[in-house]
Amino acid sequence: MTYLLLKAAISGLLIALASEVARRNAGIGALIASLPLISVLGMIWLWRDTHDPIRLANHAQATLWYVAPSLPMFLIIPALLRAGFGFWLSLGLGCAVTILLYLVVIWAAPRFGINI
Repeated sequence: MTYLLLKAAISGLLIALASEVARRNAGIGALIASLPLISVLGMIWLWRDTHDPIRLANHAQATLWYVAPSLPMFLIIPALLRAGFGFWLSLGLGCAVTILLYLVVIWAAPRFGINI
């Protein structure tokens, strides 16, 4: 249980750091948020827990296929906000498009021989 709490605390601190920095400087906050910290931490935790190179390789490869469909969200949200839409609606639509694209990837990947 202590290990789980430590993982959660470290992960949470990184998210808090990114949001606090973004309040002062949006660009640097975005840089911190864009770093693949969650992916790297996930790989570290997975390696520590399993020491299984095949599982870690599969995890890293699957992560690649889920990053791509999340990128349009970062175009949709600012476009909607600049067009006068509210934050929650913009966030919701951006997330909805991302979920839809995730479903497309989950459906299409096996048809191209990609295991995720």
